[in-house]
Amino acid sequence: MSTEPIRDEQKFITSLYARLDDLRDRAEAAVGEALQTPGTGSAQSRLERDIMVAEQSGLLAAFNAGETGLCFGRLVFRDGRDHHIGRIGLREDDPRRTPLVVDWRAEVARPFYLATGHEPMGLTRRRHITTRGREVVSLHDEVLDLADRSRSGHEGRDADEVLLAALDAARTGRMHDIVQTIQAEQDAIIRTPHRGVLVVEGGPGTGKTAVALHRAAYLLYAHREQLAKRAVLIVGPNPAFLGYIGNVLPSLGETGVLLATPGELYPGVRATGADTPRAASVKGDVRMAAALAEAVRDRQQVPERGAPLVVPHEDGDLVIDWDMALEARHKARETALPHNLARPYFAFRILDALAAQLADRIGADPYGGPNFLGPDDIALLAKGIAANPDVHAAIDDLWPELTPEDLLAGYLAEPTHLPEEDAAAIRRDGGPWTPGDVPLLDEAAELLGHDDSAARAAQEAERQRQVQYAQGVLDVSFASRTYEFEDKEELDEDASEVLSAHDIIDAERFAERQEEVDHRTAAERAAADRTWAFGHIIVDEAQELSAMQWRLLMRRSPTRSMTLVGDPAQTGDPAGVGAWDAILAPYVEDRWQHVRLGVNYRTPAEIMAVAAAVRRADDPSFEPPGSVRSTGVEPWDRTVEDPVKEAADAVAAEAGAEGRLAVIAPAELLPDLVAALPDASYGPKPDLTRPVVLLDPRQAKGLEFDTVLVVDPDCIRAGAPHGTNDLYVALTRATQRLGIVRRA
Repeated sequence: MSTEPIRDEQKFITSLYARLDDLRDRAEAAVGEALQTPGTGSAQSRLERDIMVAEQSGLLAAFNAGETGLCFGRLVFRDGRDHHIGRIGLREDDPRRTPLVVDWRAEVARPFYLATGHEPMGLTRRRHITTRGREVVSLHDEVLDLADRSRSGHEGRDADEVLLAALDAARTGRMHDIVQTIQAEQDAIIRTPHRGVLVVEGGPGTGKTAVALHRAAYLLYAHREQLAKRAVLIVGPNPAFLGYIGNVLPSLGETGVLLATPGELYPGVRATGADTPRAASVKGDVRMAAALAEAVRDRQQVPERGAPLVVPHEDGDLVIDWDMALEARHKARETALPHNLARPYFAFRILDALAAQLADRIGADPYGGPNFLGPDDIALLAKGIAANPDVHAAIDDLWPELTPEDLLAGYLAEPTHLPEEDAAAIRRDGGPWTPGDVPLLDEAAELLGHDDSAARAAQEAERQRQVQYAQGVLDVSFASRTYEFEDKEELDEDASEVLSAHDIIDAERFAERQEEVDHRTAAERAAADRTWAFGHIIVDEAQELSAMQWRLLMRRSPTRSMTLVGDPAQTGDPAGVGAWDAILAPYVEDRWQHVRLGVNYRTPAEIMAVAAAVRRADDPSFEPPGSVRSTGVEPWDRTVEDPVKEAADAVAAEAGAEGRLAVIAPAELLPDLVAALPDASYGPKPDLTRPVVLLDPRQAKGLEFDTVLVVDPDCIRAGAPHGTNDLYVALTRATQRLGIVRRA
């Protein structure tokens, strides 16, 4: 095999990294210089400094992402074009020159993923470049134009050689990007226009998650300006999964993304509690929205007939009776505003009615004439009544201002507007919030609203003050600028420039420049803002989300720009909606696109046969995705008296093997396995980079390991409403070897 092509590519790769180092050094220097700039001085100088730090830090992150696998491909076209393809694009300082390496997301890079011998897309050859660090270790050339007789000596007999090598590589406990091995069906999905809802369905090992993450990277590349402002939200099923995928987007130079589990989508709340399956099912049902709405209406009360509220007053007691409160409540509800925003309307009606009551008492003409008090006098009475703390207390009793947390905690202590068996399932007095509570908190926040009128008034007053200050600065600046000129001709010429700038930068815009800005990234701001509207939302394991969780997510996506990936056959959550039409019909009817991934890249055929048999026991027509490879290693299956001991022995037998091993067992068996496997990583967010990891089936969703040991599969199947699906998930996590330990 000729070594000259490798030497040539090595020379190019070395020069490419030299350019990367130079750009990285410049970015680091720019950040360092900006950070050394004193934080004092004008707001404008601080703003400019912070913008510089943010811009250069973003560039630095992209350059750091290019350190591993900077260039992985080369395209040679019939027309003489020759492009190297990489995870980020790099240019010389002269932007007019051809890029040194083309970003994999650029349109010109598409033939790297789509070209075939039947449709070469203008290519004569496609080269895969494999590197280790900065060293070229191998080349794989595909000749796409048979008329081209030139040969490099690195032509491969198997076009899938690079893909299979990646699939056979040992796992590291962290998901890697697939920019070097994206398949044609995956590329088409990644580059699908981002408007509307796209559903990507696929069985285990079809690359759903990888496609979703690379789609996020592509959208951030293709729609940078729009999505950088609004951010992209990626929702994953659990903390272990988010830890597993957390390095993928940074490795592609993208950081403008918020990763969260469904239990982390309400700012300020960490859902550390756990619901019973029955409670999770009830809380996830869409009927909870109506039940909470009725619970809010229940807090809008009126006195009982014949038992009015009596409020002490210096001119005699004031009375809030049933008729008065009922009319005030009716008017407040007519506004259709959320509870807290409608509260002032209720309060004003009560105050007006009490003022009229007091006016009738102290201003009435004993001879039946018109009231002695005019409108201004009655307004003064109302003002005095409004200052009475007893009146405020009475209004609070009838129409209290509520927080979502207080409302939901009170509701869960005594659930109403539900069948008794459902109410009993969710009844709870205190305790930590659960993931099932998060969409209920969000629903409560929508029903209650937040009265920020005082804050907005203060903000507007401050803005007007800034505008007045800015106008003074501009006036002084113009006066001092004109004073500098002694020659009238010079004054006329330059003053026109000053006047032009003065006209363009008016006081309001100048004031905006002087304001202290929020320097957090869009993702950081989105994480703290419940009402944030994301530019795009990606949901992994989308079939797991409940109807109430979908209500929350749809509020975060008013444009309905979403990518949903999942597999209804893997639904495990008792509240999971599962079917795509049931998820989407309430929000977009049938206006959504559905694509299916049918090739299993992860799971060998031998393992997939075992997993498919489990599903076919419930559904004889079930057809799994087809596996692209076979390892020749059959799964083993043992029935023993002590499955915990057998599992520990099996783990010991694998000691020293390359890659990662996962023990997947029912939750009730985990404490015993923790004791038997003291070196295994375990917990809500286990360290997946450790050699041995202990998980329950729900934690294993979306993950992959070289070796998987499934313990007590019958218990997994019988232990949950969707137990067969949970077992199917557990059996399809392995890339090389599968062992099953059954209880005798």
